[in-house]
Amino acid sequence: MDLTEAMEFAEANSRGVLTTLKRDGRPQLSNIFYVPDGGRTPVVRISVTDSRAKVANLRRDPRASLHVTRDDFFAWVVLDGTVELSDVAAGPDDAVVDKLVAMYRTGVGEHPDWDEFRAAMVFEGRLVATFTAASAYGMLPS
Repeated sequence: MDLTEAMEFAEANSRGVLTTLKRDGRPQLSNIFYVPDGGRTPVVRISVTDSRAKVANLRRDPRASLHVTRDDFFAWVVLDGTVELSDVAAGPDDAVVDKLVAMYRTGVGEHPDWDEFRAAMVFEGRLVATFTAASAYGMLPS
């Protein structure tokens, strides 16, 4: 499957299942929302919490897969790639929180209280996981 075609499908969605590798090599799956990077790059960004298993797994091994399906479940892609983790949000006005604000705006729109949002990102220990796809497979309609 062509990576460009797979990314176009992924960009038309915002939900998927991120697969990372546990210490014992078995997969660990997480339902996630993601925001495509845009600009015809094979990149999506995911807001994650520092305390979650997927973050520990990605710090140990950055390889991951992202499974995206259409609502009817009959069209799907799996993107294989690697993830780069940002620093953890340390203050409401730091660069990580600015990225999280930009992601929220792209994925959802305007937040009713940006100060509250920024404080929550720090309190929750949020960071940005940048997933870059290197290959893809799946089943898309012809």
